[in-house]
Amino acid sequence: MELVQQLINGLSLGSIYALIALGYTMVYGIIKLINFAHGDIYMIGAFTGFYFATTADMSFIPTLILAMIVSVIFGVVIEKIAYKPLRNSPRITLLITAIGVSLLLENGMRYLVGPDPKSFPSLIDESSHTFFGLQISNIQLLTLGVSIFLMIALEFIVFKTKTGKAMRAASHDTEAASLMGINVDNTISFTFALGSALAGAAGVLVALAWTTIDPYMGIMPGLKAFVAAVLGGIGSIPGALIGGILIGITETFSKSFEMTSRLSDAITFSILIIILLVKPAGLLGKVTREKV
Repeated sequence: MELVQQLINGLSLGSIYALIALGYTMVYGIIKLINFAHGDIYMIGAFTGFYFATTADMSFIPTLILAMIVSVIFGVVIEKIAYKPLRNSPRITLLITAIGVSLLLENGMRYLVGPDPKSFPSLIDESSHTFFGLQISNIQLLTLGVSIFLMIALEFIVFKTKTGKAMRAASHDTEAASLMGINVDNTISFTFALGSALAGAAGVLVALAWTTIDPYMGIMPGLKAFVAAVLGGIGSIPGALIGGILIGITETFSKSFEMTSRLSDAITFSILIIILLVKPAGLLGKVTREKV
């Protein structure tokens, strides 16, 4: 029974990592950029939700939607200002820029709100439900429900809409997509918007569960979500989902045992190393050859 209980806890946490990992994998799939500022968009979403909930006394749904909208604005503005001018630069330049943007967001938020953690308001009265001896809180159910809904919505956008078809075309070959009449710049911006919306939603969901937020809250979840994206095969949307769930379950199980609780992060990253030694492209990634 304990095993199943921890599995449920792991699925709840893993769904959060999956939401963030999707942003990493979609952006990388099109412009081959590891957007290390993505974890801080998650932090922006949490603080946006915090201020709308406290100043305007909003309920959960409006808070979630507004947090996603503000996160989208931040994501698109960052892409236009920081990444677009450097799109044809060496990848190391883009990588360093992404790290710089991440530090700017973290320390900028620290300057605005201060370094002390903030208590996130209780938008939903927390309660627990017992099913067959298993305890599941309504926050966990909400997290899973919202995450699954957003993932299904993303799947629909990517595979059933004209914009999604443009995203998939650009991920294969941006030059060929441009020649076929696709506006690659708008497609890239839309990809950043989608990923940022998911990260913003994850920020609010985590803030509900953890109840405290701070300007550096995006560092470790962002890193673990990146690990999840690489584990699943970066550039693969199903891979990001699987990677996020695996990382969440692994972390939950390792923390549930006294002997491994302090080694939880080390175990998580060790699994990544083992998987990549066996499958260098990740679980669902494909090995690609580049012309030199």
